[in-house]
Amino acid sequence: MNNTADSDFFSQRPSCGDPLCNAGDHASDAVFRRAFALRSRRDFLRAGALTVGAFAFAPWLRARPAGNAAAKAVIQIFLDGGPSHLDTFDPKPGASADFTGPWRKAIGTNVTGIQINELLPLSAQQADKFSILRGMSHGNNNHETAAYMMQTGSHTGSDLVYPAAGAVVARKLEESGALKGRSLPPYMAVPRTLGRFSEAGFLGAKYRAFVPGSLADPPADAERKRLETRSALLAELDTLGIAEKELFEEDDFFRDQAREMVLGKSRVAFDISREPASIRELYGDSGVGRACLQARRLVENGVAYVTVNMGGWDTHRDQAAQYRRTMPALDRAFSGLLADLAQRGMLATTIVTCGGEFGRTPRFQTAPPWNGGRNHFGAAFSWALAGGGFSGGKLVGETDLTGAKVISRVITPGDLSASIYRQLGIDPKDTLPHPSGPVPIIPASPPDKLTGIPPRLNLLRELV
Repeated sequence: MNNTADSDFFSQRPSCGDPLCNAGDHASDAVFRRAFALRSRRDFLRAGALTVGAFAFAPWLRARPAGNAAAKAVIQIFLDGGPSHLDTFDPKPGASADFTGPWRKAIGTNVTGIQINELLPLSAQQADKFSILRGMSHGNNNHETAAYMMQTGSHTGSDLVYPAAGAVVARKLEESGALKGRSLPPYMAVPRTLGRFSEAGFLGAKYRAFVPGSLADPPADAERKRLETRSALLAELDTLGIAEKELFEEDDFFRDQAREMVLGKSRVAFDISREPASIRELYGDSGVGRACLQARRLVENGVAYVTVNMGGWDTHRDQAAQYRRTMPALDRAFSGLLADLAQRGMLATTIVTCGGEFGRTPRFQTAPPWNGGRNHFGAAFSWALAGGGFSGGKLVGETDLTGAKVISRVITPGDLSASIYRQLGIDPKDTLPHPSGPVPIIPASPPDKLTGIPPRLNLLRELV
């Protein structure tokens, strides 16, 4: 794979910039958007370290699951922009070319009866390790709000801006006292945060995802010398303002931990160069491959929730050309992560999930200006789910012959989030703190427009 092209796709910003992407497909409400990308260690010291400081570093502890937990960590591969379900995990080889586009062939997997797209041959050989949720649905075609729903398990229209699942896990581990004595925060995003919404929600900045930035790179001698003293660290924080700087000055423990993240032993968790060449090859030399390998190292070092954000999936036009670049990289990274975790005995306690904010329209649009593309589609789409007590090799939910409608076992964002919480030993009916009083981890959805009956959480009991 061309590394330059991969870099372009992997670093694609949240706002797609495609004039064919309808203006209404991007939420204007700022509560769903927060760009936060670190490009250097100096950025880490100015922004990332403040994040860690706001976490009140002292409570972060070596992660251990609750007593009733099957899983102790989550690696979420988020396909930013929305991958086509027909062209990934829910192919329709019997449909006409108007729907299949150029991907007329579905390939078998190592599980009888399960087929996936021909561009995922390596993942096909790991199908016994993951199950496919083909009944995902929320009906929202807006990038920001759909991403918010998939990341939080919440619905839109609530008066509250809910936190992402990673922030909820961090909060619940903190509450349970399951995080004592460690130097890494429990919720991280690599290589960047999604930026489409504030993932900390009403829990506040203390629980937003920590972004390692360039911590995997060895510090230069000059940089090391500059950071050796506490006063030098504070000098790096001048742009934060007096109030934030005073917060650092009052907390010796935090300063020590912030410096440890840059110069100490904990930085080893970020350094994939320490991996054997055979393991790096397993994941592939792509942006998503390197990020998935780093995610495995972070989980191995006690991080409870890691989101790998991969861009390049908002394919309104020229989808075939884009997929020929993005799909092989995803295939290598996803299959490599599953194989590596299984070989290390980590898959049993590590949930791996992969999907985007929605799917793409079933009909493949070949006329100009699309030239072969698909638009946003929240009515039906797919996610993959593995590990952490979830069984592999199964299909949950079914779409019709063209992938336009879920005809069996609708799965909502709340169903998925609640099922993951349960595996982590977190009661999906528990509450979160809010200034107005405790609120549900997953809010009740609005009543059905026709029946007036509120939908109920439908956990993925088929997979446990």
